[in-house]
Amino acid sequence: MSGRKDFLSQPAPENYVAGLGRGATGFTTRSDLGPAREGPSEDQIKEALAKRAAQLGAAPPTAYGAPEKKDHDDDDEDRYQDPDNEVGLFANGSYDRDDDEADRIFQEVDEKMDKRRRARREAREQKEREEYERNNPKIQQQFADLKRALGSITDEEWANIPEVGDLTGKNRRTKQQQRQRFYAVPDSVIAGARDSTQFETSVSEDGAQTNGGATEVVDGTMTNFADIGAARDKVLRVRLDQAAQGSGTESVSGTSTNIDPKGYLTSLSKSEIKASEIPVGDVKRARVLLESVIKTNPKHGPGWIAAARLEEVAGKIVAARNVIARGCENCPKNEDVWLESIRLNENHNAKIIVANAIMNNDRSVRLWIEAMKLETGVREKKRVLRRALDAVPQSVAIWKEAVNLEEDPADARLLLAKATEIIPLAVELWLALARLETPENAQLVLNKARKAVPTSHEVWIAAARLQEQLGASGMVLKVMERAVKSLAKESAMLKREEWIAEAEKCEEEGAVLTCGAIIRETLGWSLDEDDDRKKVWMDDAKASIGRGKYETARSIYAYALRVFPTRKSIWLAAADLERNHGTKEALWQLLEKAVEACPQSSVLWMQLAKEKWQVGEFHEARLVLARAFNQNPNNEDIWLAAVKLEADNNQTDQVRDLLSTARREAGTDRVWIKSVAFERQLGNTDAALDFVNQGLQLYPKAAKLWMMKGQIYESMSMLPQAREAYSAGTRACPQSVPLWLLASRLDEREGKVVKARSVLDRARLAVPKNGQLWTESVRLERRAGNTTAANQKMAQALQEVPDSGLLWTEKIWHLEPRTQRKPRSLEAIKKVETDPVLFVTVARIFWGERRLDKALGWFQRALVLDSDNGDVWAWYYKFLLQHGTEEKREEVVSKCVLNEPKHGEVWQSVAKDPKNAGKSIEEILKIAVEKLE
Repeated sequence: MSGRKDFLSQPAPENYVAGLGRGATGFTTRSDLGPAREGPSEDQIKEALAKRAAQLGAAPPTAYGAPEKKDHDDDDEDRYQDPDNEVGLFANGSYDRDDDEADRIFQEVDEKMDKRRRARREAREQKEREEYERNNPKIQQQFADLKRALGSITDEEWANIPEVGDLTGKNRRTKQQQRQRFYAVPDSVIAGARDSTQFETSVSEDGAQTNGGATEVVDGTMTNFADIGAARDKVLRVRLDQAAQGSGTESVSGTSTNIDPKGYLTSLSKSEIKASEIPVGDVKRARVLLESVIKTNPKHGPGWIAAARLEEVAGKIVAARNVIARGCENCPKNEDVWLESIRLNENHNAKIIVANAIMNNDRSVRLWIEAMKLETGVREKKRVLRRALDAVPQSVAIWKEAVNLEEDPADARLLLAKATEIIPLAVELWLALARLETPENAQLVLNKARKAVPTSHEVWIAAARLQEQLGASGMVLKVMERAVKSLAKESAMLKREEWIAEAEKCEEEGAVLTCGAIIRETLGWSLDEDDDRKKVWMDDAKASIGRGKYETARSIYAYALRVFPTRKSIWLAAADLERNHGTKEALWQLLEKAVEACPQSSVLWMQLAKEKWQVGEFHEARLVLARAFNQNPNNEDIWLAAVKLEADNNQTDQVRDLLSTARREAGTDRVWIKSVAFERQLGNTDAALDFVNQGLQLYPKAAKLWMMKGQIYESMSMLPQAREAYSAGTRACPQSVPLWLLASRLDEREGKVVKARSVLDRARLAVPKNGQLWTESVRLERRAGNTTAANQKMAQALQEVPDSGLLWTEKIWHLEPRTQRKPRSLEAIKKVETDPVLFVTVARIFWGERRLDKALGWFQRALVLDSDNGDVWAWYYKFLLQHGTEEKREEVVSKCVLNEPKHGEVWQSVAKDPKNAGKSIEEILKIAVEKLE
């Protein structure tokens, strides 16, 4: 008998559910649920199985989360992902030990098969890759050997590479020329050109009128191109004027105006309207409206005045008098109506009317003064004023008129004494009485006035001015000191701005000491120490200078220096004021005080030495620099100032000694640059070259030394060495724009346009968004005759640097036809609001159109924007040479010398030229004018 158990005695398979195959769901008992305590989780089961597999040395079953073998071909994991998103569908299925064993066996088989085929597959794929790369090589692989060989090329071999012509542009131009076709001109065109100069007026069959070729008929509409062009020019002129007003230094675009409100109102009051200019219908409508007004409200005085003036404007003066007479009857207490009636009847019954007016308004000051003016004799005028004073004794205006009529000062004093008794609060009367009295009595009068009106600052200022007239300068300050204390006690202290206005008024009337005393005692009023007092006072001084009140500004600077004695900026501003609006002696005294207060400021020392030097006192200038050396040893600015002083005095040996000492004691790159420049000016090229090489060993990042080295080689006609110097300089100083420009221009002069273009391309990569480099690129193409490329470069440049005035100038002046220059200049001003180079371009456009006033205005705006640009001065002086007076030219030259410009393309090329060493600014200005194009 077999040992196998019968079927019913065998245990059920794992996960068996009775009746599940027949669709039965079965039922669950307590034995099926198992124990009440929860068993191990799925993760715990996977971890246990993986640990057991590790102990046996076999791979864990895949069904329980064993890591899959990664493909050695690094294929994308999502490459074989199920499109129906069925990934992990059977991850939580019920797997038994047989399934785990099957998974493990299949995994081992796959690994064995993959290992057997991997070597052959990788060898085949490598062979196919090499075959493909051999048949389809990349460009960098083709030139790899040549690029490696470029590393051994020297600068001489690089410079000797033959030029490559601009074949692309040449072929393009050739094709364009071939596309052009020339045809014979038809006879109709010749006949039309012949008839275009004839003036003929006729009506054609279609009803169109022809007029000498000046018009064109399109769909029955007449077009006059001459009028359209004139209107277009007018619109452009208006827009340019508006842009100029909006681009000024004192106004903001869109908010400026040329209308003076006061002058505008004055002109309106003085304007006269002729009756013939007013339509009759308008007069009738206005008359109806005004009659309605005066009938509705007959006591309304302005309505009667308006009705009378309407009749006056319409030319009916009698009707106007009748209307205003009715107004006086209806409004007897309105002095404006009576004054209007007096005006209209000035030559007839004015005295009768004013008498009736005063009867109804006996306290009207204006009517009494008008009655006085109607009298012709002085006695009659005085009689009227006496009656007026009896009626209105408190009127200051009537008292002033009465005093003005008195010819004898004694009588005037009596009147004023009486007036001050009646009106003790009238400051004007007290001041007038003080002016008529003797100095001793004036003091008594002012004391009485001060007691009567303790809140009046005018009385205190008058007292200070009286002390100044008496010569008591010390008392002026004491009076103002007492004034400030008294007014502060009475809470009547003015604001700081109002005190400055009073000081400017005193300066205008010649009371300089009083002006200074006011500033000294009141400038710090209402300002605390934590406020930005220095900036406030500097702004006040600049505002006073702008109004032409230099003594007030001088007093403000003096007060600021007492508070901030060590602020260099205040000393420099005060020195600038004395330089422009003072005397040489005052400037020297101020600078002496400045160097004592700020002994470490080399700028103040050099200004003092320069002022001595400019008047020919070389010995005094040397002493100043010697004192500066003691206070600032080894200061390069003072060294270079001493060098310039001796060089201008033609002391060559002393200059060399000073430079030698400076190189040893304060060896900065500026000292070496000055040494090279001095030797170049003397023509010692070898010594200059030696200094350049020594300086570059110490300061390899000094761009000016590299530029000077290249220029020295160019002057010696050693162009390869110059090119090498510029090349090395651009590598050491890639941000130096002048170095790139010199390197490019050297190649261009030798005819190597392609290399010059390459240099500028590299420069724009090193210094992006630079207007000078883009302008030079455009000029290079233009000088080479390639206008198309120049326009393309210009378009790129304006996208990269839209706010460069130099670029817009190049476009307007060289790449635009004459008829389009003005529209382009308007577009440029909208993009670049304030650029002196662009303003000069606009001025030159107006200059060419012979609109000299406009050109003059644009030149002056350019100078206001940047007075340090020498090219602006040169263009302005060139303009004045043709259309200016001798006085104006001398004024421009003096201002140019005073501003000492240092920038500008043409200006720098002239000023930095060794041939022009030692020449004055006036001489450089005239040379620059000759080089302008």
